Amino acid sequence: MTQKTILNDTHRSLGAKMVDFGGWDMPLHYGSQVDEHHLVRSDAGMFDVSHMTVVDLRGERVRDFLRNLVANSVDKLKAPGKALYTAMLNPQGGVVDDLIVYYMGEGFYRLVVNAATREKDLQWINAAAGAFGVDVAERPEFGMVAVQGPTARERVASLLDAASVEKVGKLTRFAAADAMSKDGVPLFVARTGYTGEDGYEILVPEAQAVAFWNALLAAGVKPAGLGARDTLRLEAGMNLYGQDMDDTVTPFEAGLAWTVALDEGRDFTGRAALEAQKSSGVPRQMIGLVMDEKGVLRHGQKVLTPNGEGEILSGTFSPTLGKAIAFARVPAGELSADAQVRVDIRGREVPVRVVKFPFVREGKAQPGI
Repeated sequence: MTQKTILNDTHRSLGAKMVDFGGWDMPLHYGSQVDEHHLVRSDAGMFDVSHMTVVDLRGERVRDFLRNLVANSVDKLKAPGKALYTAMLNPQGGVVDDLIVYYMGEGFYRLVVNAATREKDLQWINAAAGAFGVDVAERPEFGMVAVQGPTARERVASLLDAASVEKVGKLTRFAAADAMSKDGVPLFVARTGYTGEDGYEILVPEAQAVAFWNALLAAGVKPAGLGARDTLRLEAGMNLYGQDMDDTVTPFEAGLAWTVALDEGRDFTGRAALEAQKSSGVPRQMIGLVMDEKGVLRHGQKVLTPNGEGEILSGTFSPTLGKAIAFARVPAGELSADAQVRVDIRGREVPVRVVKFPFVREGKAQPGI
């Protein structure tokens, strides 16, 4: 049965085209996906991300539990509100899911995991939590709105009370704080996002989510759908679980080595497999591709490189760059900028350029793209 967020009727009233996304009825766009993309790059747009799963972990040994559960090191989180992007791995080193961990205080951490993997993630977390005496509580009573773009922070600030404006204004990237709206609604405001732009992801009680969305509308923030969110995150070089990685792909093969901490004295699920892969050599790598010819790069297309065949993972037409871009997973091996790499598009081998991602940073094309 398709699930709906608390904002479903609101999206429909705004003329959204609705689609099924991981079992959720979600807005694809509100008229023009491209316009919504440019809006986030130039001003501010908001996304309903209430389908994401919020999980609170409590217990005396919750830090020990997370040191075992995720590949990055939660020991990096020293101040309440600080956050960490990481992944849960299976014993083979494959990615069970990617997630954000928030350090809320001693004995209390908050996770935000993907919607489509909710049941699998909760089973995985609960199965491991018992040995550490950790209480696992899903928080379905929250709605979640992402406000992203160069003006996102000031527009959100216009809705907060004076004390919260000061507190939230001091947040650094990947940090969060409890706040209060001018109407007295408690909020959890995180300076995170999935677009490559600055902004916030905000938890709001479900009962006040529609009113908060409408207040953002009144403050000049326009809605954006899943279509723009996908082109924005790909331009920003961000993986999509289930398309760019899954439980058969290690972080090393997904361009996520930076999310792995092989720190001394800490064992985590999948560590032995990662160390073995690092020692013997990672067999596959994720690369960025740009196609200067007309056309669109699509998931599943064959990629031909001097090192062997691979395939397109995520591919799209980039509104910011005006050309097609993609992630591809190909055999490991050095690929220079002038390497002869081609993509098979309906039987025609089209040349593409290998580039470093992100493709776009702070709204502008990266050098060489």
